[in-house]
Amino acid sequence: MLNHVVLMKFKPGVSEADIDNLEQTLDDLPNTIVEIQMYEFGRDILHTARSYDFALVSLFANQEALQRYQKHAAHMAVGSRLKELCAQIVTVDFLGTDAADLKSKTPLDSLLKDDI
Repeated sequence: MLNHVVLMKFKPGVSEADIDNLEQTLDDLPNTIVEIQMYEFGRDILHTARSYDFALVSLFANQEALQRYQKHAAHMAVGSRLKELCAQIVTVDFLGTDAADLKSKTPLDSLLKDDI
């Protein structure tokens, strides 16, 4: 799966109502864009110096599905709104690896398998 992560810092003066509206809009995207396999988002709760204000994590079958999502009119509208609300937006897209995959690749596991 292709993981798509977006972190946002809001501009000064962005209101709670603005963020509430953003959340409602984001919540509707998986109902509109079939390429979205998983979709989670939320506000930062720790508020550390390094924290961003808001994050979105979504999963796609592959890069082509992500590209279709990015070109979808509903996503484009959200992107325009984010440009109005955010001072900074950063993203990362990566192919996921779960802990079981990593564990199976450790030298210790290969030694144990050889002993069986």
